[in-house]
Amino acid sequence: MNKEIPVYLFVGFLESGKTKFIQETFEDPQFDSGDKTLLLICEDGEEEYDSEKFAFGGVYPAMLEDKSELTRANLEMLAQKSDCGRVVIEYNGMWMMNDLAEALPDNWVIYQCIATADGSTFKLYANDNSMRGLILDKIAASELIVLNRAEHLDDPDSRMFVHKVVRQASRRCDIAYEYADGSVAYDDIPDPLPFDIEAPVIDIKDEDFGIWYMDCTETPAKYKGKTVRFTAQVCQTPRAGKGCFVPGRFAMTCCANDIQFVGFPCKYDRYKELPQRTWVTVTAKVNVKYHPIFRGEGPVLTALEVVDGTAPAEDVVTFS
Repeated sequence: MNKEIPVYLFVGFLESGKTKFIQETFEDPQFDSGDKTLLLICEDGEEEYDSEKFAFGGVYPAMLEDKSELTRANLEMLAQKSDCGRVVIEYNGMWMMNDLAEALPDNWVIYQCIATADGSTFKLYANDNSMRGLILDKIAASELIVLNRAEHLDDPDSRMFVHKVVRQASRRCDIAYEYADGSVAYDDIPDPLPFDIEAPVIDIKDEDFGIWYMDCTETPAKYKGKTVRFTAQVCQTPRAGKGCFVPGRFAMTCCANDIQFVGFPCKYDRYKELPQRTWVTVTAKVNVKYHPIFRGEGPVLTALEVVDGTAPAEDVVTFS
């Protein structure tokens, strides 16, 4: 088996500060792991890297001029050519994260993903349906978003707007505001869950399904061994695995053109008796284990009871 190669991923739109962030990271001696570094640049911005200021050597830059070059074979070739022990990617903000996921070699493992954004344009982009989808796509994969030029967001309404946009994509992504003088402030708006996670049975209201789904996806260990009850639609798919179906809902991330079915695989002896797309109320125990649908570990349900359910007033859920 090939040696595991850690990947440090920086995402965001052009001129959002990715190059500056990576440059400063490479100037930090603490980032020197002793490995050769493949620096994969996926867009050509105005700023250029100054390798003379890097705190370590062995950095091999490679430019992907077009998304057609984002292939597993090409990335494997670059890794072999650079003899790298780690990879840093400056990702193109107009490319979807799934494109990268499909291209990553099997032994490339994402260790960290940080998003950057321009505070002077964030609200403009977030209010545009086509751009908002790209923003949420990047935030969903990130553990931190850094908004530079934070002076443009230095009021309560703007901070709440940013908070809601980020939480629509992720409940685990931290939010940092960077000012021109180099100072940084962090978002501290609380995110209480709208249901009692310590209850013997966690009742998920129809309008809270999206929040529960996101929280359970991002922090599955929190729900391990817990019992949940929710109303969902039946999805019969081979991807659910043997003896399983997927109870879930259609969810909208940014606009009516971006609706997808989300749910968890659920073991149920009588799953074949459930008609496709009918509404059911499921009471289930949550476990955390490997499942191909996650390409790793994730929440897998075991049904304790499945009864007829009533369609919610709102068919499509959101994540905020």
